[in-house]
Amino acid sequence: MKFVTKKTIAVLAVVLIAALAAIGGWAYFSANGSGSGTATVGTSSNLVLHGSTVGTLYPGSTVPISFTVDNPGGGTERLGTIYLAGVKACTGAGSSWDPSLNSGAGGCSNSGTEQTSCESVDPGNASNANSSNFYLADVTENQDLTGGASGVSATNGGTLKMNNLSSSQDSCKNANLYLQLATR
Repeated sequence: MKFVTKKTIAVLAVVLIAALAAIGGWAYFSANGSGSGTATVGTSSNLVLHGSTVGTLYPGSTVPISFTVDNPGGGTERLGTIYLAGVKACTGAGSSWDPSLNSGAGGCSNSGTEQTSCESVDPGNASNANSSNFYLADVTENQDLTGGASGVSATNGGTLKMNNLSSSQDSCKNANLYLQLATR
């Protein structure tokens, strides 16, 4: 029989301690936990619509209209359907509708005259009833605009029509139109 020396016992003890330390370094307990955090969500901002027509309107005629859109907000906004909410008509040399005049109530610039009898609009979410001066069928866009985007072309354009009414439309002669665009 072979005797174990003190030196062998010491070496075995060191190896055993090292092995236990290594195993202990990998050991862990599992546990569940909970906590909390904070975040901030932004808000939507109104898109700014711009319309541009090509050509001159006469009773019974149409002109194409294209749209560009600004998103002044910080997040992505969805452009749904563009519609013609109203028209402001001004006559007089160099006059145009200025929404900032009259303490924000708007008015015609350059001493122009507002022609209220030229400002009627048939709703674009229905067929043209041909009962108002102007008609623009709703234009469905369904387009996402990134925050801070400016001058983005809308996917679709529309057709603005000046209806040919059975009554005189002389108040619309030489009128500069301000198209009040909105979304739904």
